[in-house]
Amino acid sequence: MKSQQDRQVYLSVDEPFTSSILKDILGDIPGASPEDWLMRIAQAALDVALKETYAAQMSLLITDDETVQGLNAQFRGLDEVTDVLSFSVDHAGHWEGEEEPPRDLVETNDFDFVMPLGELSPLGEVIVSYPQAQRQAEERGAPLEHELALLVVHGVLHLTGHNHLESEETELMQSKECTALAALNIES
Repeated sequence: MKSQQDRQVYLSVDEPFTSSILKDILGDIPGASPEDWLMRIAQAALDVALKETYAAQMSLLITDDETVQGLNAQFRGLDEVTDVLSFSVDHAGHWEGEEEPPRDLVETNDFDFVMPLGELSPLGEVIVSYPQAQRQAEERGAPLEHELALLVVHGVLHLTGHNHLESEETELMQSKECTALAALNIES
């Protein structure tokens, strides 16, 4: 049986979004912490995305449009704001680019990279634009709580290789999103 120690989430929330989450999402819950709320979402997503015994670590950043747009331009070639970016360690994504790296830069080894003792396998990083989540929630007439949670779950699923390029993949990904949100008592 896994424990939360087997799945670590390194969380960073840029200001003023910590206070926005507290005010806009958690306002009615006494003693609620934006960090605890986001960690619960990431953990629920990991529980749905990974096999029960798989231990791993990931990073989650809640930030602004400018940061997400800059990363999107730099790594995906799209100079625009998007809602969530996922940079997976193990699964290919658009952020890797379409061109093959020069042969002399590609190192071929017959062994896996060894992590230091006590370190969990890295999954990658999920980066969410809080202002974009706010806009999308408003456009859809959905609660901000739902939109932000969905984006975190969606990003984590991308880290573990889930995609929505074909209809079967889309259905599986949406099913896992619903399962994770249901575990958090968030209606999908």
